[in-house]
Amino acid sequence: MRTHTFIVNGERVHVKIESDVRLLWVLRDVLGINGPKYGCGINVCKACTSHINGKAFNPCSVRVGDIKGGDEITTIEGLPDTVGADLHPMQEAWLARDVAQCGYCQPGQIMAAVAKVRQAREEGHEISDADIDEIRNICRCGTYARIREAIKEGAKKM
Repeated sequence: MRTHTFIVNGERVHVKIESDVRLLWVLRDVLGINGPKYGCGINVCKACTSHINGKAFNPCSVRVGDIKGGDEITTIEGLPDTVGADLHPMQEAWLARDVAQCGYCQPGQIMAAVAKVRQAREEGHEISDADIDEIRNICRCGTYARIREAIKEGAKKM
């Protein structure tokens, strides 16, 4: 076993575990961070979407040994801290639009939405319907219309 060091939600963590363990299990089972959900384990459903260095990624498909010491992992629990508030504007939009039904996919949906808004702005434009179409997180309840509305509303406040 090896000790892996990286940053999670603003705090440096040290985890002694085999390098081939998926980061999702390190987050959930070792560090007790339960926002990223297990859905498929093969990078398809995206229920576990989090951020690595500000970009969306799926920790179910990344080995902890592939995370570097300076990498910053942000989960839904740490998202509000990125704006210094109790809730991130995207989370507020989710509540305002009453998006969640079962809620299982919502942390991943929100994290994907925030990353996509940031990406659009880095490319020099506001988020468009085409950008939103690129978000491939699965919602079994089918709240996609409300998700789209919330992304647009949240983007305006980001």
